[in-house]
Amino acid sequence: MDDNMKSFPLRMVRMSIGIFLFSLGIILTIKANIGYAPWEVFHVGLSITTGLSLGLISIIVGLLLLIIVIACGEKFGLGTILNMVFIGILIDIKMALDFIPLMDNLISGIIMLIAGLFSISLGSYFYIGTGFGAGPRDNLMVVLARKTRLPAGVCRSAVELIVTVSGWFLGGMVGIGTIISVVGIGFCIQITFKLLRFDVTAVKHETLLETYKTLFRKNT
Repeated sequence: MDDNMKSFPLRMVRMSIGIFLFSLGIILTIKANIGYAPWEVFHVGLSITTGLSLGLISIIVGLLLLIIVIACGEKFGLGTILNMVFIGILIDIKMALDFIPLMDNLISGIIMLIAGLFSISLGSYFYIGTGFGAGPRDNLMVVLARKTRLPAGVCRSAVELIVTVSGWFLGGMVGIGTIISVVGIGFCIQITFKLLRFDVTAVKHETLLETYKTLFRKNT
């Protein structure tokens, strides 16, 4: 059994922890009740408009984005699929359990929002560190940067502006929390990765086919 195969169970555990923390962070930013992060503005707006659950909307949007990036020639991994499906499922479960209270003032809302951003950042540390591939939304940024030859940050900002405006027209909440999320997520990720001594550029992601071949070799 090679090193990749030996580490596969541990990587799956790390992936599970990352997905749990990431979905928890999303719920915290929503329950902060001071304005959603860009993608959540869009997802909630679609949920209000269609009547579908927030988690299901997240999965559907992720699936459409995955189709787009595949059509553009971008590779994806096991983590892309797990991210797309299970974050949506966990969002619905946590929303149904309703164990996180809705904040009713600005100060408590900001505190909960920041806690949510750090939960997302910690989730990203576990999730990205598995090397199973990026989520559909991250892959979209890569595709746009490659196709337009613009910096990835510019592409990300453009997409987040579009989804924020679209979500706002559909009924998603835009407020000070939206601004804090856009500005603060980068700082939270940087702080988290620095404290954990995690170099995201050192991670080599494997495609779904590569993961399959690793598992297949075990049984041959």
